[in-house]
Amino acid sequence: MQQEMLRAEARIEAGTRPAKRLRRSGRVPAVVYGRGLDTVPVSVDSRELSAVLRTDAGFNALINVEVEGADTVLTVAREVQRDPVRGAITHLDFIMVSLDVEIEAEVAIDFMGTPVGIKDGGFVETIAATIMIHALPTAIPSSIEIDISELDIGDTIKVSDLPDLEGVEYLADDDAPLASVVLPAVVEEPEPEELLEGEEGEEGVPTEEGAAESAAGPADGEGEGQG
Repeated sequence: MQQEMLRAEARIEAGTRPAKRLRRSGRVPAVVYGRGLDTVPVSVDSRELSAVLRTDAGFNALINVEVEGADTVLTVAREVQRDPVRGAITHLDFIMVSLDVEIEAEVAIDFMGTPVGIKDGGFVETIAATIMIHALPTAIPSSIEIDISELDIGDTIKVSDLPDLEGVEYLADDDAPLASVVLPAVVEEPEPEELLEGEEGEEGVPTEEGAAESAAGPADGEGEGQG
């Protein structure tokens, strides 16, 4: 896997206000740490960071963080925080790694092909779009492809169906589902509402208006002369 370079500046001030000032100036607060390494608060240029994380390796890219006035450290980006509205990265950790020590990583799953069940009205329901793996940093794939073209309605792709990749261990259970082909849910039409009590629904059944008129008695002038 290709290694990327990223320049970093040590941070002297800590806290919310200094971090906000950094972000306004186009930099992202971060920390660098690892086994045998003291935690080093740094900041990196937001555009340079975006370029590093847009490679095929994505957030599993091997990043040589060059801290000003210190040694260069081989890292991976983790614990990435984002602005809830703009989606911009607001903070992240750079964890030191060794090329000969396995690490955990989250890798995207690419579902390839069009399932045969689509022609019968089914659709693909994605249950898990990523999977956690255990591998050497250099063995982490940018994504994992799996063919779903043979799936019919009711069929499911599981972790056990993923391809065997040299040096890669899947950390999820073999029976964990990843995607299925299902039929759309059938929405049942509601039953017609029953006629309200007292409405003229059948011959001889008075309406509410008729019942009210009966209770009020005869109209003015009716019944005069009787008795």
